[in-house]
Amino acid sequence: MKKLLIIDDEKNIRYGLKTMIEREFPSMYTITMASNGAEGLDIFKADGADIIITDIRMPVMDGITLLERLSSATGGEKSPAVLILSGYDDFEYAKSAIRYRVKDYLLKPIRRDELFEILKCIDKEQEEQNLSARQQEQEAERFRRELRSSRLRELLMQQEVQLERGQQESLDDLEVPFTVGVLNYYCNDGTRMKPGDVQALVERLMGPLEKCFSEITTDWDGKLVLLGTRKQDFIELSRQAEAKEIMGLSIGISSEGGSLADLRSCYKEACRALQYTFVYPQVNLLNYEDVSQERSNSPLPKEEIRKLLNMLGTEREKEMKNLLAVIFQTEHLKALDLSYLESVGQNINELVLDEVFRVHGEASVEVLKLYRTVGNMYNYRHFHDYYRALENLLLSVSNYIVGVRSAHTEHADMEEALHYIEANYARPLNMAMVSNHVSLNYSYFSEAFKAYTGENFVIYLKRVRIRHAKELLAKDCGKLAEVSEKVGFENSKQFARVFKELEGISPGDYRAKMLSEDFS
Repeated sequence: MKKLLIIDDEKNIRYGLKTMIEREFPSMYTITMASNGAEGLDIFKADGADIIITDIRMPVMDGITLLERLSSATGGEKSPAVLILSGYDDFEYAKSAIRYRVKDYLLKPIRRDELFEILKCIDKEQEEQNLSARQQEQEAERFRRELRSSRLRELLMQQEVQLERGQQESLDDLEVPFTVGVLNYYCNDGTRMKPGDVQALVERLMGPLEKCFSEITTDWDGKLVLLGTRKQDFIELSRQAEAKEIMGLSIGISSEGGSLADLRSCYKEACRALQYTFVYPQVNLLNYEDVSQERSNSPLPKEEIRKLLNMLGTEREKEMKNLLAVIFQTEHLKALDLSYLESVGQNINELVLDEVFRVHGEASVEVLKLYRTVGNMYNYRHFHDYYRALENLLLSVSNYIVGVRSAHTEHADMEEALHYIEANYARPLNMAMVSNHVSLNYSYFSEAFKAYTGENFVIYLKRVRIRHAKELLAKDCGKLAEVSEKVGFENSKQFARVFKELEGISPGDYRAKMLSEDFS
């Protein structure tokens, strides 16, 4: 309820206004009254007021003096809305009231509808001011949080912690000791959820993050980063996610940090712990202290990687799969240091896949798209997802190499077939004779020939024979029957039919046309 203060030296006016306002606006105002300016000022200083209705001419302290004292008391901030009452139509009073930003000026006797309308306008204006003030406060708070988040992000990514004055001042209230948690979420299709969506997911599990975690930001890689003073809150988040069967969420947490200078190292610990969830498919939270013990870090198996490269394109799928398992030591996966897996993945990229594309050219769009994803094993939530994708990529690349080699061989075979047709078109030639010549299966040759030339064997042979016939007709070499025989047709009737089919005119018309052009 809003506070309304009525100041008038006439008791019946005070109580009359109070009754009138309470009847029109029930439960809207808490109304207090005073008989002069001095009493009213004391009440205002003690309890405040949102609206003051005051007479001008009063004993002890008049309304204008009251306005002066109110202005000094509030300093212009959060001033009450003041409505002046007067039984005198005195312009000088009005000018004094305007100087103190009075909302309105009413003459006695007061008209109810006019008073109520003014109160409604004051109420509306104050609501708008309050809304604007809340919006400004919210905007200021949002800016403060964004600035703080940005400062934290800068510290997370600095190679060395060197606190500038602005960073120190904006983070000097950082709660210690703290634990850093880094969160990631992989969707079913393998894509990573945006940090804002991860935050919304966590809030559905835990409520507003500010209640549990002292700082909230994101890193440059798009992961959600939380700072909390209680490691138990991260554990509880993990339990809630497990209870709700939210399997895509992964959390890595650091050891405790004791000062702002520890922030970067704690963040790196949390990131490394998060990466280790890569080899623990049934775990959604790992503590850096639990994964930092000494692990196996074998020498890089370069010889085996070289053999893997040699196997591509040889259709030795089973052997290739077995060798890949040996290279990654899949039987001892949880005992391995992540740096070993990272190094193996990088070397397969560089020594196998990049080498294939360097030698054989770029593969299909689908293969290259898969390679861009498999190129970073942390594009996958768990190792077995990455491993299956890599295995699939290697098989696709192997098939690609087989296809490239087949294409080269097939190209040579088709070129030889065309040369053979060109040399023997005048003989009784058929597709079986040509496929035998290049040592290819009849059915396969038929498909390959059409793919290479764009037309089937019969049509292609007709075009070759008619092309040579046109050369003979243009030179007027013998009778039409002789030309037909020279280019391999069984008889002149067949020759005439095919010629008109392909050229649109008869062989005789073609010869006459060519001879007339020679004489013109």
